[in-house]
Formats: sequence, structure tokens, C-alpha cells
Amino acid sequence: MEAAFTLNQIEHRLSADFCLTVQRLELQQGKIHLLTGANGAGKSTLLKILACLIQPQQGSMVFFDQPVSAFRSEQQLLRRQITLVEQAPYLFSGTVFSNLAYGLKIRGIKCSAQHRRIATVLEQVGLPSFSDRQVTELSGGEVQRVALARALVLNPVVLLLDEPTANIDHASLPEFEQLLQQLVAGGTTVVMSTHDPAQAERVAGNFISLENGVVGG
Repeated sequence: MEAAFTLNQIEHRLSADFCLTVQRLELQQGKIHLLTGANGAGKSTLLKILACLIQPQQGSMVFFDQPVSAFRSEQQLLRRQITLVEQAPYLFSGTVFSNLAYGLKIRGIKCSAQHRRIATVLEQVGLPSFSDRQVTELSGGEVQRVALARALVLNPVVLLLDEPTANIDHASLPEFEQLLQQLVAGGTTVVMSTHDPAQAERVAGNFISLENGVVGG
């Protein structure tokens, strides 16, 4: 199976005391990859490198068969295939629909198709009647789901999730994990950080550990 990402000799120093180090890491396409480690281990930094939001100070990264360089135009094209949902996502003011429609408008998706795609993803994340809801009315868990829907509506090749279950109640966790498996079955590659090592077994995912910035496992 082809690798979605191949990282070699990556080093990215954030401070005198912390450096993210990846000797070699392959993330196969069409799978769920779970990054685990203590707070400050480097999970979020690694996700931002994968999302082409951070250019590592050393090393190389290949996305499928395309080397990722520092050229801004190239990275903008890659970002249309890779979507990162951060742990504390930011939603625009307005309605849930307007948040989800924003990226579709930029991509030139027609209004009728916007409505169909938005209805589909809201159903997927368990918020089928939230299209007209104001974002100021959402709970923390609902904000997380809307942010996930905003990512899914763009049909990303790779979905990156930073602690996506942090604000999801325990009763909703099985439904969320089932959604991840459905995405992978449809061809999406998922890379997510988690504090729950058992999650790798529940979603049949690949377990990758980080300790003090060093990627192992």
C-alpha cells in the first residue's frame, strides 16, 4: 500500500529544551494513525508539519509521491488535499451553514451542491438539524463536531485531527469512532492525536508514540 506521508530525518526545534525528531516515519494511505504521548510530547507540532503549516528546519517530507518543499504555491495546492481540525477550533460568526459553506465557495462549488454536501456531513457528525444554528449557541462538543463537518465537507484526501475526542462526551465516542472507520473505508487517510492508547485497538488503527519530541513505535 502506498504511503500518504514519508518523513525522513525531520528536526524542528521549538525551544532550547524541545526538538521534534523524526528519523523515519511512513503513514500508509487509507488507514487510521493515532499519535499518543504526554502533553508537550510534540503531537500538535507533528500534525502541523503534516498539514504543511510548519516547514521543518531539517529533513524532508513526501506526500504520496510528491516531495514537499518550502514553495508557498506548492503547499497551497497540498493544503486543498489535507485538512487539519485543531483541538480548539475557531468558527466564524454566523450560522453553522455559513461556516461549512465558506470553503466550498472558495472552491467554486455551486449553491445546490453546497446544500447537498453540507446536509450529508451534518448527518455524519450527528447534527442533522443544525444548519441554521448560530455558532454562539453551540456547546463545546458541538463546536468540535461542526469543525469536523467543516473539514469533511471539503472531501480531504487526508484528515488530521488534534485531540478530537477531548470535548466529545463518552456516550458519543463509539459513534465518532465508527465515523472514522467509515471515512477510512471510503479512502480517507486519518491521522489523529489522542490520550487514549486503547483507541488504536478500537478503531483498528496504527499506534505511533511520541516521547519528549522523539517519534517511536
